[in-house]
Amino acid sequence: MTSRVPVLLSSSSVFPEPTAAAFQLAAALGYDGVEVMVWTDVVSQDAGALRGLSTHYGVPVLSVHAPCLLVTQRVWSPDPWQRLRKAAELAETLGAPTVVVHPPFTWQRDYARGFTEGLATVADRFSGLRFAVENMYPVRMAGRQFVPYVPGWDPTDTGYPSYTLDLSHCAASHSDPLDMADRMGAGLAHVHLGDGTGEGRDEHLVPGRGTQPCGELLSSLAGRGFTGAVAVEVATRGAKSRAVREADLRAALEFARQHLTAPSPVDA
Repeated sequence: MTSRVPVLLSSSSVFPEPTAAAFQLAAALGYDGVEVMVWTDVVSQDAGALRGLSTHYGVPVLSVHAPCLLVTQRVWSPDPWQRLRKAAELAETLGAPTVVVHPPFTWQRDYARGFTEGLATVADRFSGLRFAVENMYPVRMAGRQFVPYVPGWDPTDTGYPSYTLDLSHCAASHSDPLDMADRMGAGLAHVHLGDGTGEGRDEHLVPGRGTQPCGELLSSLAGRGFTGAVAVEVATRGAKSRAVREADLRAALEFARQHLTAPSPVDA
């Protein structure tokens, strides 16, 4: 019997509530753990505070998302390598096996130039962690499209030891998540579960409410030899109440569990 794939609640899924709310909701709803999105909330940056929340609610931190967003470019340090190392230290301290990282932005020229080699160096230093590079998407504005990442939004074009597959980003980039998973191969280390309609923007819908093959991807993981975790990363900032947010996060968890236990075409 294979062990169950852990389903995590990303702390970004409770925004605009603070990081602490992710632990409370994860415990209340029965998630297996939390993915900490490191951002401007100081609790998300503090190993002691996060350990306290984890102990209090009985919910482990099983992945750390490095501060790669536009709004987190000054968290800890303006140096992206320092931010990545700090994220790795946080993960190591908390016992989280995975660090999620984005490809460099186009304006991060020095970081981008040495990203592949530098990532390998950091991975050597933190040998117990997987640094899972996430697929991103082109940005469409005023009828035009540009890619704000170097060398591109699809990390499989470059090739890395480990990847995060984000289904909402697949929708925004008009790419097939199953094909993306095939290209990631044995490097598929982590999944961000959210849906999208393919409108060209990053929607992070509750799975099942968009057009992506979320269930099919989840049910294929066992046949792929997947040993990572699935983190629910959905946008609930439009929820009109805590009850509505809680209902959305419960629905996402139920969707994940249902399809992770379903037989894949490989197993059938």
